[in-house]
Amino acid sequence: MILNAFFLALGQIGDPRFRGVLLRGVGLTIALLIAACIAAIWLINWLSGSEISLPFIGAVPWLNDVLNYSGIVLVLILPVFLMVPVASAITSLFLDEVAQAVEDRHYPTLPRVSAVPVSEAIRDSLSFMGILIVANILALILYVIFTPLAPFIFWGLNGFLLGREYFTLAAMRRLGREKAYELRARHTGTIWLAGTLMAIPLSVPLVNLLIPVLGAATFTHIYHALNKTR
Repeated sequence: MILNAFFLALGQIGDPRFRGVLLRGVGLTIALLIAACIAAIWLINWLSGSEISLPFIGAVPWLNDVLNYSGIVLVLILPVFLMVPVASAITSLFLDEVAQAVEDRHYPTLPRVSAVPVSEAIRDSLSFMGILIVANILALILYVIFTPLAPFIFWGLNGFLLGREYFTLAAMRRLGREKAYELRARHTGTIWLAGTLMAIPLSVPLVNLLIPVLGAATFTHIYHALNKTR
């Protein structure tokens, strides 16, 4: 079922609505990351603008150099580290459009549903982005402790979060929030496995930018399959 859902989604990747969501998601992601880097540079310049002094020691000029060099590393790493979670969260803003494109093509007999209110979509996306970023920052500790297992930890963690979020958003369109949670709870294993299969390509540059759109489409198919069995 999971592979069938994925290949159905992949077969629709040329849909103009898919491309529109992809371009908007990538554009907004890049803009947000540029803003984050500018904010980080401003903060570093502000902190290093005056000579740093420590209690009982006095002025320590070399700390300014450490701070500046650390800032350069941060600005270089920040976009790479945040690209996937930010793109995933922003794409969830447009999930309704992806899901509707899937249903128009594969489930044409279904009645149309009302779009999720913009305020609710923004709230859910910001919440999802925060959870993804915090979870991946905390996972850095596990990556250091269990270095050989780092890829599996990354895939498992992000697979769980992506599957949970995208399935819930797909189900909420037709079931409402509470029933979507109930259906998700009954199929946690299936959803986690599907999310993990989505998370594996996140390690591949450029390909990872397609995953949010493909994930949204895939979980729309998975929702319909699981809801049908229900």
